Amino acid sequence: MLTPDQDVLESGESPDTPGSEMARSPRSTLATVRRDPRDLWPEHARKLYDYLVAIYGEDDVLPTLAAAWIAHQRSVNTQKSYVCGFRAFEEFAREHGEHPMAVKFVLADTFRMYLESTPTWVRVKGGRRGEMARTGKPYSDASRKNALSAASSFFAYLHKVSDDGVKNPFDAVQRPYVDPTYSPTPGYTEAEWARFVAVARDEHRVAAYRKRAYALLLMLYTCCLRIDSLLNARVQDLGYDKGHRVLLLEKVKGGGRKKKPIPPVTWDALQDYLDGRDTGWLFCTASGNQLDEPAVWRLLQSLAKRAALPLRGPHGIKGDAVTHALAKPDARPDKVQQWADHKDSRTTQLYNRRRELLDNSPGYGLGADVAGALAHGQD
Repeated sequence: MLTPDQDVLESGESPDTPGSEMARSPRSTLATVRRDPRDLWPEHARKLYDYLVAIYGEDDVLPTLAAAWIAHQRSVNTQKSYVCGFRAFEEFAREHGEHPMAVKFVLADTFRMYLESTPTWVRVKGGRRGEMARTGKPYSDASRKNALSAASSFFAYLHKVSDDGVKNPFDAVQRPYVDPTYSPTPGYTEAEWARFVAVARDEHRVAAYRKRAYALLLMLYTCCLRIDSLLNARVQDLGYDKGHRVLLLEKVKGGGRKKKPIPPVTWDALQDYLDGRDTGWLFCTASGNQLDEPAVWRLLQSLAKRAALPLRGPHGIKGDAVTHALAKPDARPDKVQQWADHKDSRTTQLYNRRRELLDNSPGYGLGADVAGALAHGQD
C-alpha cells in the first residue's frame, strides 16, 4: 500500500492543488497538519493555562485539564468568573502543600472556612505598578459561593473526562446562602437614569469621547445588553430586519445568536458616534482597538460622580432597564424576559420583587403615622 506521500508522487498532484484528491483527503490532513488544539481555546482558558504552567510545568496535567474545563463553559462571563474562583482554590491548595487535583473533603471544607476570614487581594496605593497585597475585606457571600462553585465544577468536569471515577470533594461542602432579592448595586430611578445619560452626552470629562459614552449607555439600557456582548460586537453586526434596525449578537448568555432591535434614539446616537465608519469594533478606542470592560467601568464611575449618583457597574444598567420596563403600566413580563435574555421567568421576576421590597415597605406607612402624631403633639 502506498503512503499518502507516495500517492502524491505517483499522481503528480500537489497537496496544494485546488480540487486535488490530496486536498480533500482526511487521511492526508492527519498526515500533514499538526495544529495545537489549544490554539482554539478562548482567551480566559489560554491565560489560565499559562498561569498554571508557570507554576506546575508542562508535564503536569493540571494546566491542560483546568484550561480545557474553562474552554468547556459556554458563557464568556462564566469562564471569567470560574477562572477567578479556581485561582483562589489553587492558591489555597498550594499553600497547604496539596496538589489541587488531589484535594479531599477535609481540605475542601477548610477552603470554605478560609474564604470566610482571609483578606482579599487589593492594589497597593502608592505602590509599584501591579503591586498587590492581602489587605482587602474577606470574600463576600457571593464571591465565596462562586469560588466553591468553580472548584466543584472543575471536579465535576474531571469526573466526566476521567476513567478513574474522580470523586468531587466539594459535593458535601456547604455553600453560603445568597438572598436572591438582595443586590449590592444601587438602582437608579428613571429620572436619575436620564440625568446619568445627559451627563455622558454633555459633560463627560473628555469631550472627544462624549458621543461614544452616550451611544454606549443607550445601547446597554435600551437593548438590555450584557457588557461582554456589546464589546464583542462589530459594526458589521448592525443590520435591518422587517422595519427594525438591529444588532446581531453572536453569543448571548448561555450561547446562541439573537437579534436585538435598536430604538430610534439609540440608533441616532450610534450613527452620530460612528460618523460613517462601517468596519471594526462597534465600540473601540481611539486607535481602533476593542474597548475593554475595565475602561467601561472607569467611564461609569466617572459619570456617576459627575451626576452625583451612586457608583455602579455595567450590569447595574441592565438591572435598571429590566426594573424600569417591568414598572410600565402595560408591561408584559414574558416580553421583558425575552428582551432581557433570561431563560427562567423567575430571574425576571426577581427585579420586581427587589423593587417592591423598597416601594411597598410598610415602614413608610408607619413613618408617616409617627410624623403625623409628632406634628399633632407639637400643636
